[in-house]
Amino acid sequence: MLRAQAAALPPMSTDTPSTLPAAGSRGLRYDPFAIALHWLLAVLIVGSFGVGLYMTGLPFSPLRLKVYNWHKWAGVTILALSALRLLWRLGHRPPALPPGTSGLQKAGARVSHTLMYLLFFAVPLSGWAYSSAMGMPVSWFGMLALPDFVPADHDFAEAVLQPLHRNCAFALAGITLLHVAAALKHHWIDRDDLLKRMWPGPRQESAGS
Repeated sequence: MLRAQAAALPPMSTDTPSTLPAAGSRGLRYDPFAIALHWLLAVLIVGSFGVGLYMTGLPFSPLRLKVYNWHKWAGVTILALSALRLLWRLGHRPPALPPGTSGLQKAGARVSHTLMYLLFFAVPLSGWAYSSAMGMPVSWFGMLALPDFVPADHDFAEAVLQPLHRNCAFALAGITLLHVAAALKHHWIDRDDLLKRMWPGPRQESAGS
């Protein structure tokens, strides 16, 4: 009788607790779309910052105008991708931080990510405003003309908008360096999987940006 009842029971799972998905799991990694946006923005921001430093030292010439256009095209692209990334982030929860992450580290991550998102918009918008105030048109790869962001006003552009754009750009560069340093610290010193959450490659679980 007991033997017959035992035979009727379903086989026990061979999964160990470490392989079972946790209830309410948010995934171990970001999803491929979020990862692609992250690295595309990273390349554009670093490249645009480098071009910005380079072009300011150029004498007035056709080359300077061409490089300025490249810088503005990159800025418009960064602005559009930042808006897309923010919309995606609002609808997708990020993966949980590694176990053992302190409350101070979590607070620092929230503050740094908030500042980065603000600067993702502040840098290109201030550049767009500066170009408009200087009477210089802004377009996306010469195909899509953008309207003037502010009225033409050279004095306001030179006194306010130019330093605002420059300071926001350097602030974003500083926050980005801290972001990279924190990721490397987690990878090489803490030996956790924080960096792997955003690293391209095969993945097992998905999460939002």
